Amino acid sequence: MNMLDFTHFNAAFPTDGPTPYDPTFARQIETFRKSFDGVLFIDRVLRALGIKDPSKTYPPHSPAALRSLHNQIITSSPHISPHARLSVLFYLLLDFDEKRGPRHSNLALSLAEESGLPPTTKSSCAVFGIWTAPNDIITVLVKHAATKKSSSSSSSGVGGVGGEEDDYSLPLAYYHTVQPVLKTSESLELLFGALARTSVTEALYFSRKWPEQARRGLFERLVGSVVDNGGEGVGGRARELVSLPLEGVEEEWFNEFVGGREKNNQGGGGEECEGCEADEGGGDGEGVGAGGG
Repeated sequence: MNMLDFTHFNAAFPTDGPTPYDPTFARQIETFRKSFDGVLFIDRVLRALGIKDPSKTYPPHSPAALRSLHNQIITSSPHISPHARLSVLFYLLLDFDEKRGPRHSNLALSLAEESGLPPTTKSSCAVFGIWTAPNDIITVLVKHAATKKSSSSSSSGVGGVGGEEDDYSLPLAYYHTVQPVLKTSESLELLFGALARTSVTEALYFSRKWPEQARRGLFERLVGSVVDNGGEGVGGRARELVSLPLEGVEEEWFNEFVGGREKNNQGGGGEECEGCEADEGGGDGEGVGAGGG
């Protein structure tokens, strides 16, 4: 298979379709830039490539400016590796994918694959993090994975039960590589949901990093995800759960949670498990708790 020659502009960037670099996008980027004390991560990356005034270069304000930026990336210092140049182009194509919608555009990942930059390497994961820095990276990535899963299932006529396996490889690769601070309870919940669907064992050990109240809430969510979700893999996940070396407190939580569910089912009640809404209380400082280790 021939590698894509990304040094040619027309090979790296689309020549038709909508472009993200309109006045609205430019104003949004300037707002982000001000909120980060005048310097975005991409500004630092471009400066490292030898581009002297990144704030005037990104975002490019016209097709000609985009061509100029591509040329500067390609012809910058000879000491810069092709891998680093390609990572910056990957970043720019994420802008195009965002504009065109994740269901219709995968320009960044296509560039990575056709140029030999695997999308789950440390470099591309970090670039993905740089691109989403103004947002909540884990929330964005997990929702993106769920959107792709939903779109694929709908297009193939397959429902949620018994359909293709969830693919959270990119958000989980990002989390394990970069170890970002989880800034909101939503990001914690989404990350934990992805962990629980991917590996019951990994989700259990992740839950143990958190203060007791949040830890119990996560543990009960893990048990509930195994008990409630059907599909072909439920038997294996249930066996994995019951074979885990639970600590004494976890055995108590398990018995109380399952016993409470049985009582609620018999009586028609439906109380939420204790601690499930306690995630926001698990943190101190910038994030919502341990933030990974």
